[in-house]
Amino acid sequence: MFGTYFYNETIKRAISIFGTLFNNIDIKKIKADGTVLTQQKVPISYGPKQKFLLRLQDDLKARDGSVTSISLPRIAFELTSLEYDATRQQNKLIRASKTSLETGDVGKRGYQYQPAPYNLTFSLSILAKNVIDAIQIVEQILPYFQPEYTVAMKMVDSMSEVRDVPIILNSITMEDMYEGSFEERRVIEYTLEFTMKLYFF
Repeated sequence: MFGTYFYNETIKRAISIFGTLFNNIDIKKIKADGTVLTQQKVPISYGPKQKFLLRLQDDLKARDGSVTSISLPRIAFELTSLEYDATRQQNKLIRASKTSLETGDVGKRGYQYQPAPYNLTFSLSILAKNVIDAIQIVEQILPYFQPEYTVAMKMVDSMSEVRDVPIILNSITMEDMYEGSFEERRVIEYTLEFTMKLYFF
């Protein structure tokens, strides 16, 4: 039974969808009269926040002078855990049929059994060097999650079924790293924890 190759790119697709939600966030510097001085798109990348914090604390003087430090603000996210969700499991013998069989599908099954429900946990870190940048980013995210935001996701390319996948905002924590010597850079960090209710076929 095990050992039959299949790969539906479910985790890859989930990471891509989650990152796409936050890839169009801007921050602005505005004068008291409402004039916009600068507007900047906040870069987002996949990876643990510790890597970015380490690069911020790295001593650039000890290295090549052409190396520049990492720029802030920045958003980083990562997949932190997967766990089975028994509350969403349906009868495993219920089948979803393909709407149409391609010519290469002759002799193959045209249906899919019920999937295994899993919860994927994502951690989203917002790193900024001043408070106003950090809260601009946070306030552009929070209104969409009450406490969930639902996306439509095609689970398997060969099937026509599209499922609604809720992404739930579980918690928000804030940390201001202002202690230390004058040479160290200040970092304001917001960490948002999300749960994506996904299915594996």
